[in-house]
Amino acid sequence: MTFISRHLLAAPAFALLLAAAAPAFADPGDKALDDVRILSADDMQGRAPGTPGSEKARAYILSRFAQIGLSPIGETFEQPFSFAKRDGTAVKGINLIARIKGTDAGGKAMVVSAHYDHLGVRDGQIYNGADDNASGVAGLLAVAEAFKEKAPKHDVIFAVVDAEEGGLRGARAFVANPPVPLETIALNVNFDMLSKNAKNELYVAGTAPFPGLKPILVKVATTAKVTLKLGHDTDADGKENNWSNQSDHYAFGEKGVPWVYFGVEDHPEYHKPTDDFASVPQDFFKRSVATVVQASLALERDLGTATGR
Repeated sequence: MTFISRHLLAAPAFALLLAAAAPAFADPGDKALDDVRILSADDMQGRAPGTPGSEKARAYILSRFAQIGLSPIGETFEQPFSFAKRDGTAVKGINLIARIKGTDAGGKAMVVSAHYDHLGVRDGQIYNGADDNASGVAGLLAVAEAFKEKAPKHDVIFAVVDAEEGGLRGARAFVANPPVPLETIALNVNFDMLSKNAKNELYVAGTAPFPGLKPILVKVATTAKVTLKLGHDTDADGKENNWSNQSDHYAFGEKGVPWVYFGVEDHPEYHKPTDDFASVPQDFFKRSVATVVQASLALERDLGTATGR
């Protein structure tokens, strides 16, 4: 989650080796845990944009794209962009974009997004970002595996975006230069912080601004493996508790694309060096991943009617 709130075609060769060497997991939640462990390890150096740690994280994610069998849109998975930091320093960010084609020729698409960057190294301490947002990337990869196992009706685009922290740079680069016409994107499903909540609660925001999504998500909540709560999408409890602009879905919303956002409330490790794999409650996270997979499948089934696009 950003501060305002709270190729395989061009991949390095060792990414292919990672994919080939990856162990088999009977439980998708176990694989998601492994994704979080690897992406939040010290050798990723906090995954700050434009750093060797960010490059290493991309190589791992691309290896997972290969393992799942995802395809790029065009010649490469990589969508580079540039931005300037507050001190004027130019930084190159890189989004990773993949797609599973739908079985129907309706032209609509659903974008599943999660940012892979975090805060890097500050004052000698590594900000590993296990919850923020290795957990969201792991959730996205689990959703991709589910759609690869059973093809969706509509195209599903997977956007693992860079430089969310402090400005939603990757998401804004995506919507400024979308791989498909923006008007064909019926919904953005965004994951940011899925792994830590002492009350067994996962929130989904977006049903207040997009009420057509509410019946789908209420139904999911009745059988979800965690307590799935709707909210954090109005100013009723104060602007600070309205998550409508607090992660990458906001970039889609700015362009008129409906969105839903899955995440947990802030916790003591948020944006701290202690947000590492050791602090992830593994059982809750596995059930949270199962819930976002269930919800994503349900949202895709009713894509057009739910959003009116």
